[in-house]
Amino acid sequence: MPTLDFKGKQFVYSHHLSVPFRELKVVADKSLPQVGKTASLDDNLIIHGDNLEALKALLPTHAGKVDCIFIDPPYNTGNEGWCYNDNVRSPLMQEWLKKSANPVDKEDLERHDKWLCMMWPRLMLLKELLSNDGSIWLTLDDNEVNSAKLLMDEVFGDDKFVGLFVVVNNLKGRNDKEHIAITHEYILVYSGDEFVSKGLDLTEEQLKDFTLKDESGCLYSLRDLRKRGSEDRREDRPKMFYPIFWNKSANTLSLERSSNNDIEILPMRGDGTHGRWRWGKARAFQNLKNLEARESSKGRFDVSYRVYLDETDGKKSKSFWQGTEFATDLGTTLLKNIFAGQNPLGHAPKTLAHVQRCIELSIGREGIVLDSFAGSGTTAHAVLEANKKDNGSRKFILVECEDYADTLTAERVRRVINGYPFKGNQKQELLSEKITWSVFEKKHAELLEKIAKVEEKHSKDFDKIKKELKDGVLTVTGERKVDDFAPGIGGSFTYCTLGEPIQIESLLTGEAMPSFDALARYVFYTATGQSLETVAKASADGFIGETDLFRIHLFYRPDSEWLRSNEAALNADKVEAIAKNNTTKKRTIVFAVAKFMSQKDLTEKRIEFCQLPYAIHRIMGA
Repeated sequence: MPTLDFKGKQFVYSHHLSVPFRELKVVADKSLPQVGKTASLDDNLIIHGDNLEALKALLPTHAGKVDCIFIDPPYNTGNEGWCYNDNVRSPLMQEWLKKSANPVDKEDLERHDKWLCMMWPRLMLLKELLSNDGSIWLTLDDNEVNSAKLLMDEVFGDDKFVGLFVVVNNLKGRNDKEHIAITHEYILVYSGDEFVSKGLDLTEEQLKDFTLKDESGCLYSLRDLRKRGSEDRREDRPKMFYPIFWNKSANTLSLERSSNNDIEILPMRGDGTHGRWRWGKARAFQNLKNLEARESSKGRFDVSYRVYLDETDGKKSKSFWQGTEFATDLGTTLLKNIFAGQNPLGHAPKTLAHVQRCIELSIGREGIVLDSFAGSGTTAHAVLEANKKDNGSRKFILVECEDYADTLTAERVRRVINGYPFKGNQKQELLSEKITWSVFEKKHAELLEKIAKVEEKHSKDFDKIKKELKDGVLTVTGERKVDDFAPGIGGSFTYCTLGEPIQIESLLTGEAMPSFDALARYVFYTATGQSLETVAKASADGFIGETDLFRIHLFYRPDSEWLRSNEAALNADKVEAIAKNNTTKKRTIVFAVAKFMSQKDLTEKRIEFCQLPYAIHRIMGA
């Protein structure tokens, strides 16, 4: 597998390992808990802080538990003003960054290297957070799509590549390229070992096709077995041209003539020339029971195949997403509605549909969705909308490093949950189609009819409907004056900041001592590599949690006087309690400042002692 080389790679390759763990600090007055409950880390989370450090802080609680990761990092266009400022402990790295431009701009010939340096350690941590059946969705454009593909191949493995989606979000095209008007962006998708796409819900229009019932009462629709469109001729696939015989009286089909009454059906094109079937002869033979023949009013015979509602491939997403719901303007309009006509983000956020499609394809009615480049909070909005739609219990985790984490990111989520007033001119794109002269000549009547239907359907919803043909794109837009209150959709979240680094060595000084829960999650993760979502309540034996292989115990209080006392040490009484409660006979790891037990006694009881550094205080007489 080819690997990607870039300046600074050797310095950032393992940078994620040196990033310190930090405690997630709940900020109660910025949180919005459920009625009657207090803000807690068990809720949806909005974290204000550097996303590299925030991802590291999530490992003790969420390693291997995130089901869908959606990230929208800087596209690295040279116009975004982003800075690469990770504190990589390398003099050569620091010297390089000191001499180069920051923020990154178009003139920076090393901006691609900086982007890759920024992304590598974050992707490494995201990989640790991703569940086995989870997936990661990375949005980007032409600037970094090729490098990102190689980067993701290297981090996640090329065998975990799910697909590259193209999202048409600006049918008119952007003017930032000299020779081409860009209409699309990309989504790179990679997965865990056991990922299975959940598929898309069928639309109401698609459901209308499933009106037929078989002998068992199962709903199905019919699709033409004859290939239509491109490569539909006999010479394109000669082996897919063969007769199918229909015994009309018995209503049975076969690939061999069984009587003189059988009707021979061939895949004939509309112009009378030979076409071909969609299936080869072997597949047709295996699915004869699902084939149906019919005679048209013009005396032609055709064959169709059954597509059952519960087996339809209509749920499989196409790699090309196009529709008015993905238009960039919709994201801006929605944000302006929420913030009284203002766009505090300063640029266009992702549309709800963009994020909702990713969520819909990746998880069911429950699961954790993580966005570590949260921006305006569209991902949280999309999760809450999805929960409202199907009464789901999905959770979100947002990470935002900018100062607007509270005033924009969290504030949007507050308003969406509680409801918000909005007024002004609201615009909604109702139809958008690319038009050429040849298309206009051939289909002008059809286009006018389509526009008339759109106007008729939406005439009562808008004050006026505007039609515009510009730059080869026909657009129909509804406009209305709005002075209303959008009702809240419900939900809750806890707002967090990042505390001081959890460094065991800090116990030596008695300063910046972590809470019991924070240290418990830290030692559990470092000992087992697994997360500890809920810490067991304090007990006489210090038990905090277990894995399939280990039971973990911790004797600790964020109290220097207590840590100096004999009560903090592992003694015979504690060992007896630990052994008594270990009914599964698992190996036991105990963290404490000291032990008053022989190693032989501990070994006999399958106990491994791990000393907290504060015990040095006892030796030094501090």
